[in-house]
Amino acid sequence: MTNKQVAIRVIKRLQDNGYQALLAGGCVRDMLLGRRASDYDIATDARPEEVIELFKRTLKVGVKFGVVIVLIEGGQVEVATFRTEADYADGRRPGAVEFAGAAEDAGRRDFTINGMFFDPLKKEVTDYVDGQADLKRKLVRTIGRPEDRFAEDHLRMLRAVRFSTQLGFAIEPETFAAICGSAKMIKRISGERIAMELEGILVSPNRSEGVSMLIKSGLAEQIFGGFVEWEREFAVGVLGQLPKKVSFSLALAGFFAGCGTKFAVERLHVLRLSRRQSKQIGFLLSHRGRLVDEQMSLAQLKQLLAEPYFEDLYVLQKAIQKTRYGGRKSVGALIRLRKRIKALGDVELRPEPLLNGRDLMRLGAVPGPALGQLAEEMYVAQLEGELKTSKQAEQWVRKWLRRR
Repeated sequence: MTNKQVAIRVIKRLQDNGYQALLAGGCVRDMLLGRRASDYDIATDARPEEVIELFKRTLKVGVKFGVVIVLIEGGQVEVATFRTEADYADGRRPGAVEFAGAAEDAGRRDFTINGMFFDPLKKEVTDYVDGQADLKRKLVRTIGRPEDRFAEDHLRMLRAVRFSTQLGFAIEPETFAAICGSAKMIKRISGERIAMELEGILVSPNRSEGVSMLIKSGLAEQIFGGFVEWEREFAVGVLGQLPKKVSFSLALAGFFAGCGTKFAVERLHVLRLSRRQSKQIGFLLSHRGRLVDEQMSLAQLKQLLAEPYFEDLYVLQKAIQKTRYGGRKSVGALIRLRKRIKALGDVELRPEPLLNGRDLMRLGAVPGPALGQLAEEMYVAQLEGELKTSKQAEQWVRKWLRRR
């Protein structure tokens, strides 16, 4: 069963037993917009213990907040009791929860477009917050006073930008003004949660608009800090030149395309990225400009081609060239590089060295830094096509040692 089918089945069971049960939140918004929802959440007046009693398999993941996960035939759905929330001491989670009715539950949610309910059995929308009107206006607006909503949960500021970016909606002026005035509070949110919201913004095809909002609101400065104006403008330009579908790592590299690699790496620590993501971003930023160096040797080209992130580097450099110079001529060097790569055919990019360390010492090399330098220079000569056999390599090594 799909999660949607599971949700409808759970709602029917709850309603058959006399409880009010409705789809809630983002899935209702997506349904009204004709978009496919990723999750289906249920809101009900049944208490957690009553939900647990009705269904054979449940997970008591958030019972004290009124949340139970119901499992049916391989699918699962979150069932939450209507509630109000208070005492957001850490700027993220409520310290106090009281069970309430549907109208009160709608009032505690973040944005009007996320505050609607839908009965899939009766095909009825329940809207206490004018969410349908804001969907038609294409507006992201908080439910109630925006300063209060952002004080309760600081992450909502980034969520507002993410929804605006992904949906192509404007942020209602009072809501945006409150984000600008409250931006410094984002520092209280964990790097992992900030990264999740940033990913939603940066992988969206509309990412340049999203980043413009992050910059104008002050959120970008509060999260990373230290950007000068031209670097911010360059980031927006590069992100706008990237293809529609990109990875989070590539988009972050585009975000920092105008900055020094060390600066970027230091600023990105706050997001607590994975080792693989950090390695990829470091590679992309430290190798900027190399692909437009038309004096690049064959060995250098082969070494770059053998890197797993070469294609991302090419895409990033193309976006940088277009932003910096504009027009088709700006990518002329990259077009010529592609032709050069095509001419290589199926050549092995990372062959085994013709001689190993023991071979080099047998020929007279002494362990230490010089041995490493010898091995590296020999391998470059191999990649350049100067050395094709072990015998040729041995002759080359003897000449190298004689010169030193």
